Amino acid sequence: MGCGIGKSELQLNKCDRVNISVPAIRAAVLIQRWYRQYVARLELRRRCTWNIFQSIEYAGEQDQIKLYNFFGFLMDHFTPVSTERNLISHIFRENENYHDLEWERYFCFKSIEVPDSYTGPRLTFPMTFCGVSKLVEAFKHKQHLHARYVLQLLGETWRLLRFLPNINHVCTCHNKEITICGDLHGHLEDLLLIFYKNGLPSLEKPYVFNGDFVDRGKNSLEILLILFGFLLVYPNDVHLNRGNHEDHIVNLRYGFTKEVLGKYRAHGKKILKLLQEIFSWLPLATVIDRRVLIVHGGISDTTDLNTIARVDRHKYVSALRPPKLSHKADSGSKTQTMNRSRDASGPGEGRRRACSLTHHSSALAHRHDLPRRSLHNLPMSSQLLNWSVEEELKKRRRLAGFDQSYGGELKKSDSDLESGETTVTDEHEWKQIVDILWSDPMPQNGCIPNEVRSGGCYWGPDVTEEVLGRHNLQLLIRSHECKQDGYELCHNRQVVTIFSASNYYEVGSNRGAYIRMGPDLVPHFVQYQASQTCRELTLRQSVGWTERSALRTLREQLFVHKSELIGAFQEFDVNHTGLISLSHWAIATESVQKLGLPWRMLRPQLASSTQTSMVDYQQWIRELSITEPKLEICDTSILETMYKNHSNLETIFRIIDTDHSGLISFEEFRQTWKLLSSHLKTEISDEAIADLAQSIDFNKDGSIDINEFMEAFRLVDLSAHR
Repeated sequence: MGCGIGKSELQLNKCDRVNISVPAIRAAVLIQRWYRQYVARLELRRRCTWNIFQSIEYAGEQDQIKLYNFFGFLMDHFTPVSTERNLISHIFRENENYHDLEWERYFCFKSIEVPDSYTGPRLTFPMTFCGVSKLVEAFKHKQHLHARYVLQLLGETWRLLRFLPNINHVCTCHNKEITICGDLHGHLEDLLLIFYKNGLPSLEKPYVFNGDFVDRGKNSLEILLILFGFLLVYPNDVHLNRGNHEDHIVNLRYGFTKEVLGKYRAHGKKILKLLQEIFSWLPLATVIDRRVLIVHGGISDTTDLNTIARVDRHKYVSALRPPKLSHKADSGSKTQTMNRSRDASGPGEGRRRACSLTHHSSALAHRHDLPRRSLHNLPMSSQLLNWSVEEELKKRRRLAGFDQSYGGELKKSDSDLESGETTVTDEHEWKQIVDILWSDPMPQNGCIPNEVRSGGCYWGPDVTEEVLGRHNLQLLIRSHECKQDGYELCHNRQVVTIFSASNYYEVGSNRGAYIRMGPDLVPHFVQYQASQTCRELTLRQSVGWTERSALRTLREQLFVHKSELIGAFQEFDVNHTGLISLSHWAIATESVQKLGLPWRMLRPQLASSTQTSMVDYQQWIRELSITEPKLEICDTSILETMYKNHSNLETIFRIIDTDHSGLISFEEFRQTWKLLSSHLKTEISDEAIADLAQSIDFNKDGSIDINEFMEAFRLVDLSAHR
């Protein structure tokens, strides 16, 4: 007797408990499966969104390089006195013949007075840690630095950079970690967050900043001034590598030129010119403990650090165009002399013009033996291989509406008129520079042209292993590519990509990160998100926000190519039904856009979905929900050309606006469109251009405000306002 539980009852209770738990386990498994599918769908959407942003970004880089190559073609083959050559010659920094003493005069700031009403920071030199700290605080509170101090700071930076080597060598010690930051792209809030989390640069807290400080963001100049300030205070503990955006040609397109001129109207032109000079003196690489290489872009199968260490980096004011070597033919000497060139309105030493990347001479034939470099591919027209140079130039001049009389044959340019000289491009060292600034890694072995960016190469893990082994290195740290988590490891963990600009494409699009590295040379990653708004969003909200922004951008890209898209669709619509299959729709869209996107998957998100496998492409175009400004001009095709080449047009505007006033005359407006039409190989009549100019000259003063013009003709996504 008693109150205990018998054995049979205990077994029954255990069985009951097992039977009761089975439904719970099944429910938990179903919930887990559903959650994994939910997260997988969000990740798929996130990756697709990422591909949209990145494809559009790289397409813009291709356009910029092609436009610049076209300008190089004009410079190399049109006569020195031709109108179109004169319009663009200043961006190639020709006819500059200044020495260091004259650069010193150009940096002069003493004539600029600082008014008593100025409330920003007042710098003293030599720079001190306290002075730079005050500068950081001022920029944190959105104050501006007076132009006098900007010029003085840039002058001191220029004097220091000229004594630095191409490759900085730094060492770690047991109590000191090195911090490595990637692209900042004008995102001041990211730099301030890094300093808050990691500490300001100091003797105990050395930093390496790996290029691309400028463009895209709104505070590129502030970032430069802060970094230059710390460089002056700690020249042995703050190291700055050059990126592909530290290039005045790239700055014309991606916002830095516009930013500086907007903030410093009176002295903006001088500040920009001094920054061009400073960019050319930035070191190209940093090596930690002789084991870790840090470069902005990457390497190629011909990368040689010994060559890079010897290069006269100052020659490469723009890495998009190489300088030339000259040979004295009359003496038969093999001695090569390098001449540097600077801008006509600023100092420097004379430099040879670069060989055109589009010229089909023997030099070009040599380039085609080196197919790795997509910068060396013909961006103009395949017809260049079949036409003579003279025929091609006549065609382009006719399309552009320029004067045809150039003496029946091509005249030599200024630098070619020197008696007894022929010019040969030293391409080897130029390729070294291009590769370390523009290249990207790929998972496959080998080294191929980087057709996505049109610059540098894609290199594989075998190339990484060979180059690192040849130089006795163990790790390559690079930046140049935005990564969703702020960093990425590849090539058997021998290559690290670090990107420090969070929310690069859109709020929530990516995290930023930096690296801490001690004597063990093991990278430790610190991630962050600078936007408070983004930190408050759930994963679903963050993905949705970014996705809507990417689709809005993609709709604009599709809308501006609507005529070409309809033409491509009609090739599959042989019976003129207005309908094509979803597969044909995707093929035609990719053939026009060339973005490499999963169009079939994107179709329901770009317009209303259909119940069938057929697409009404006319209706689909109408459903893109994009509108354009209403202008009463005779030739509407000019508007489509403008929308399609919006960035190219703005770049040419800023090139022609030589005084950086933000205004261009009607004649300059006409020349801008003629250059664009020649680049695109299309004809636009003078009447249509004049009609457009008259319609946008709202105050009828005979000039056009560049900024107002570009803003007035931006497309509007109606779906974003619903």
